[in-house]
Amino acid sequence: MPISEAHIRNLVEEKLADTSMFIVELTVGSSNKIKIELDSLDGVNIDDCVGVSRHVEHQLDRDETDFELQVSSAGIDKPLRDKRQYTKNVGREIKVRTLSGDELKGKLVSATEEIKLELPANKKKKLPVREATVAWEEIAETKVIISFK
Repeated sequence: MPISEAHIRNLVEEKLADTSMFIVELTVGSSNKIKIELDSLDGVNIDDCVGVSRHVEHQLDRDETDFELQVSSAGIDKPLRDKRQYTKNVGREIKVRTLSGDELKGKLVSATEEIKLELPANKKKKLPVREATVAWEEIAETKVIISFK
């Protein structure tokens, strides 16, 4: 018997109710393979993932329906999918690809009604530091640029 994605979402949201954590992605695939990806403005640790996993497992009956459950934190290398992830990453370097195919790289300055980026100066093109604004509905994908400097 298939497990309802809405049922799993309700179980997870019930567990996260008094925390700053939120669901970034939740899928229930074939053979009831449940994948839950979490994030938080404060970060998500292994204990948080274990707590959500146990809560969901205790609410489901394996004798009735078999399932596979995977709970993880949102990886830094994965695209941002929730507006709260943008807020969390203000001040970091990001790469934004728009629906029109443009690619912008710069420091995320704000994430409110739209996102604002500070684009670096380009000495070859004699462009100074400038600001770019991108509407939420124009964003195809955004990734944090990982730097080890």
